[in-house]
Amino acid sequence: MMVCEKIRLVKPTLELKNEALEYRQEHFDFGEQVINGSELFDKITSYEEWFEKVIANASTETVDPNWVLTDTFFAVRVSDNKIVGIVDLRYQLNDFLKDFGNCGYSVRPSERRKGYATEILKQACFVARKHGLKQLQLSVEKDNSASIKTIEKNGGNYCRSFIFENEEAYVYLINL
Repeated sequence: MMVCEKIRLVKPTLELKNEALEYRQEHFDFGEQVINGSELFDKITSYEEWFEKVIANASTETVDPNWVLTDTFFAVRVSDNKIVGIVDLRYQLNDFLKDFGNCGYSVRPSERRKGYATEILKQACFVARKHGLKQLQLSVEKDNSASIKTIEKNGGNYCRSFIFENEEAYVYLINL
């Protein structure tokens, strides 16, 4: 494993459109149709439409009534400003999210196994703590050993399992 270069979490902007779309396309080129933690970035028809939803869902006044207050961040490598990952941080859980949890994240396929996921989750925990959360709940497919290691490296403890779309997943809690 290579050592993770320094990253910073940045909120999406219109200026990041091209880099963001390249990030998204790399997931698709790798055969991944779901980008975890992307606030449905994998389902968009236009970057601008997605960006507007991300901005709206980050404010209590404008959050979609079917959604929860959420901050979405790109993980940007400081040395070259390349988007290496994405994370969303949900400040509440609704009925739909009660199993899925407060946080999801992904790392671009070409940048995996370098420690970025661990650092993204570490920084997301810091943001959550600043917003008054006492713990983060995360879910992970039982076969995703890399993500399980990431969660455990950040202090995650196994809580329970659940079934989603005929697949077993685990719920972890990270005390902040």
